[in-house]
Amino acid sequence: MSEAHREPNARSLEMKSRARQQFEAWSGTYDRSILHHFLFRPSYAAALTEIGRWHAEHPRPFRVLDVGCGTGTLTGLLAASPWPVEAVGMDYSPGMCVQAAAKVARAGLPCSARFVAGDSEHLPFADGAFDVVTCSNSFHHYPHQDAVVREMRRVLGPGGRLVLIDGFRDNIVGWVTFDVLINWVENAVHHATWQQVHRYFADAGFRSIRRRKINFWLPLLVTVGDA
Repeated sequence: MSEAHREPNARSLEMKSRARQQFEAWSGTYDRSILHHFLFRPSYAAALTEIGRWHAEHPRPFRVLDVGCGTGTLTGLLAASPWPVEAVGMDYSPGMCVQAAAKVARAGLPCSARFVAGDSEHLPFADGAFDVVTCSNSFHHYPHQDAVVREMRRVLGPGGRLVLIDGFRDNIVGWVTFDVLINWVENAVHHATWQQVHRYFADAGFRSIRRRKINFWLPLLVTVGDA
C-alpha cells in the first residue's frame, strides 16, 4: 500500500493530535516567540529568495501556497510584495488561520491573501492549482512525509517549484538541537535527514533538486525542486 493511501496508525494519529493541540494553544502568542528571530525569520527570507528566483524565470502573475503557514507571516509578506502574486496560507490549526486572517486584515493587506485550515496529506486544492509551494518549520510534524511531498507535487502546475525548509539534523549542532532538544520538547516529531528529503522529492517526480544549509546554532535545511 502506498504511503498516500496508508490507513492512519496510532503514531500518525498521535503526531497530528499533538501538533493540533500544540499550535491551537500557541496561536495567540506565536508571534511573540523568540523562535521568530532564530528560526522563522531566516526561513521566510530563504523562502522569499527562492520565490524571487522563480518569478525572475517566470515573469507573470502567479499563485503561492504556504503549507503550515502558522499566523501567516510569509503569506502577508507575499501579499505586501510588489509581485503579482495570490498567496494562500494553509494550516492544520484553525486557530492559527484565524490569527493569520486577523493579522493580514489589521495590516490592510490586499485580499489576494487568504487562509484555509487543512491537512497537508490531503491538500484541499485542485491539481496544478499553484506555481510555488512553500513549507517552513512544520514538516517534522507530518507523520507521512513522503505523502505530503507527493501532495505538494500534485497541486503544482508544470514548471512549478517546491521550497521546503526544516531543521537540519545532519551535523552535531543540528542533531543536538532537533533530535534531542526539540524532540524532547515537542515529542512525536521527525526531522528527516537530507538524504530522506531528497528521496521524497525524487520519488514525487521533482527535478533539479538542490539544497543548502542556513544558520549555525539552529541550522535549517532548504530543499528546492522543480515540477
